[in-house]
Amino acid sequence: MAHDPTEEGDKSPVENVADNEAATRAERGQPAHVEYDIERVEAVYRKLDRRIIPAFWILYFLCSAIRSNIGLAQTMNADVGHDLMTMLGLTSNDISTALALFYVSYVIFDCPSNLVMSKLSPRVWMARIVFAVGVIGACFTAVQAAWSLKLLRFLLGVVIAGMWPGMSYYLTLFYPPSRTGKRIGYYFTASQVSAAVVGLVSAGFQLMDGVGGLVGFQWMFLIYGLLAVVLGWTLLWWLPDRPLPPGEQRKRSGLAKWLPPTPEALKGEDALVHYEDLKRVYHSRPWTLKDLGYVLLDWRLWPLTLMYFGVVGVGIGTQLYGTIIIRGINPSFTGVQLSLLFAPIWIMDMFAIMLVTPISDRFHRLRPLFFSCAVCIQIAGLLTTTFAPTSNPWARYGGLLMVGFGLGPTVPICMTWTNEIFQHRHGEVGVAAASALVSGLGNLGSITTTYALYTGWPADAAPGPHQYRRSNLVMIGILCISILSSAIMFIALKIVGNKPSHKIASSGSSTIDGSDGFQDGAARRELQQRGFGRMWWSKRVS
Repeated sequence: MAHDPTEEGDKSPVENVADNEAATRAERGQPAHVEYDIERVEAVYRKLDRRIIPAFWILYFLCSAIRSNIGLAQTMNADVGHDLMTMLGLTSNDISTALALFYVSYVIFDCPSNLVMSKLSPRVWMARIVFAVGVIGACFTAVQAAWSLKLLRFLLGVVIAGMWPGMSYYLTLFYPPSRTGKRIGYYFTASQVSAAVVGLVSAGFQLMDGVGGLVGFQWMFLIYGLLAVVLGWTLLWWLPDRPLPPGEQRKRSGLAKWLPPTPEALKGEDALVHYEDLKRVYHSRPWTLKDLGYVLLDWRLWPLTLMYFGVVGVGIGTQLYGTIIIRGINPSFTGVQLSLLFAPIWIMDMFAIMLVTPISDRFHRLRPLFFSCAVCIQIAGLLTTTFAPTSNPWARYGGLLMVGFGLGPTVPICMTWTNEIFQHRHGEVGVAAASALVSGLGNLGSITTTYALYTGWPADAAPGPHQYRRSNLVMIGILCISILSSAIMFIALKIVGNKPSHKIASSGSSTIDGSDGFQDGAARRELQQRGFGRMWWSKRVS
């Protein structure tokens, strides 16, 4: 078959590969699309799961522990004056400022970090994030004053920025967005397990108080930081780089020459199956600043950001102030008891993630319904914690368990819906920018809850039967904003749709391909919900 060399010269190597492949199939009388049995496709994704998800789970566990252990440090060994606030002479305002500074730097650097990841090697950038988080986390051992604590919290936000949206973006290089919800949920459970385990393990660190001249919370900072440093180096060998079209060799240039190579995620027929199912990843064109501008001007960003704002604000507020809230319910609890009571909140959170996110993937067009129902459970829990009789502290504690259960699925669902909307509309840059902006700007909710509520609101923190009541009501208010934003987004998409942007459609991007308007098997299947087909009780093809 003849080719026009001038046209081919204007195309990227991967586009030439795609054209040659199509020409070869046409000469052989083969169909343009090769459809593999769904079981074969599922086997490939399960193989990717074994390579990616455990590594993401471990890195998110450690980074979550480092990010949030300052909350536990406020109550560890408080009975002997070896808690963080007493040792450093901190005020409640110092703590609130330190917590908020983390999110200030996180919001500023989240999107730039994710965009850099999309241009460079994703595995190298992710390993860099984890290594830097470990270094800063270990430095917390040496804090001696309020200024050093605030500085390190700000730096921690700088280096960890891009991790959470970067993980979401990374998944879209290997999975269709409609299948990322449960996988985001799987590694998101690491945050919940981290909150529970760090709470339990902190009881052990409190028993190490005084060993080697370090108090309990210093041992906690040091050990978690060193573990993250080791993990950062390990990820360079383990995480796969973005997939390449079958037959194309990976080129190592620049800094990559000096870094350890990593085995390809898939080989042989597995690579061919993945290529046919997710061609949009293999043939995405490099993005420009103009493409980024189209993403930033897309109105769809703002309802998603407000959805994230409410749930992440409540989640971080619960994570950082959970032990403070429990102590307000019953001031007689010891530091060890507070740590033990903190853990079940996140066990409930993890249970909800494992239960709801796989179902939300099967009914991916109903994600806002799953999201809103989970938020309603949080609201019910906060109302219980706030208004249950003070004579029944366990009822108020039960409200916190409800909050934990409701929190679980909300963040994974919000990030997955963002990926679905923006990959279809803007391609790879849409996922990279939108996931980071939703995560970064949404974390303004974290700044609100960490700086302005609970111990950051002296009048509300005053001991008494109504302690923290107004803070709880503010959290209920921002959760209502999340539900309203979810409804607005759902209705607006029904009215105006979510077609690929004009820029992508007119630029030859791989989003549009072929007479049927879809380039890969996954996109064709996403036209319909899987429902409960192919579950253990049903073998019918979905």
